[in-house]
Amino acid sequence: MGAQWKVKHKEAASNAKGKIFGKLVKEITIAARNGADTATNAHLRLVVEQAKKASMPKETLDRAIKKGAGLLGETVQYHRVTYEGFAPHQVPLIVECVTDNINRTVAEIRVAFRKGQLGASGSVAWDFNHVGMIEASPETPDADPEMAAIEAGAQDFEPGEDGATLFLTDPTDLDSVQKALPEQGFTVLSAKLGYQPKNPVSGLSDEQMAEVEAFLEGLDNHDDVQDMFVGLAG
Repeated sequence: MGAQWKVKHKEAASNAKGKIFGKLVKEITIAARNGADTATNAHLRLVVEQAKKASMPKETLDRAIKKGAGLLGETVQYHRVTYEGFAPHQVPLIVECVTDNINRTVAEIRVAFRKGQLGASGSVAWDFNHVGMIEASPETPDADPEMAAIEAGAQDFEPGEDGATLFLTDPTDLDSVQKALPEQGFTVLSAKLGYQPKNPVSGLSDEQMAEVEAFLEGLDNHDDVQDMFVGLAG
């Protein structure tokens, strides 16, 4: 759970796909600021691949790219904002938001942190490693994640969800590793920059875990929250 918290049974929610599309549209819009050509814009290429895997309609995808590249004459400007703090029981947490109104978002995030503790910049980040995160699934049963990590240039790997593997890279190597993994028998499902906890909290009771889960789910329901990285073991 430490690498990236995900809402339990989130995929079963009726609005899950809409939330995924909303987050991807924001990410595409930001990435496209540096150009609408995926051949020369590595960040955009990664997000577009994720959008296609999520079955985003082509017209939605194309509009997001054009909007971000300034080809539609629209003036909406998204900003990426990171918040640090603690969930209940001193579980460290980094929250990444994308917003068109920073003042509104910070006020609402403060409210969402009432049962936790919102910290200053740097108050929690020291307890995380900033890394590239690539989720990939083996194309054959004998695909070896350790060998794939070595050959592709990843720093480390760990088991992911549903039989997938999470490959961890230096932030600057994210694009090159995700390009190399298919040659090692792995299909890339997602690739992004994120935070890996150095000292994840363990030993919480079932009741304490329930409090933490409820707190995180409340944050995740906020429209501006893109990602959450939680220092929680298990």
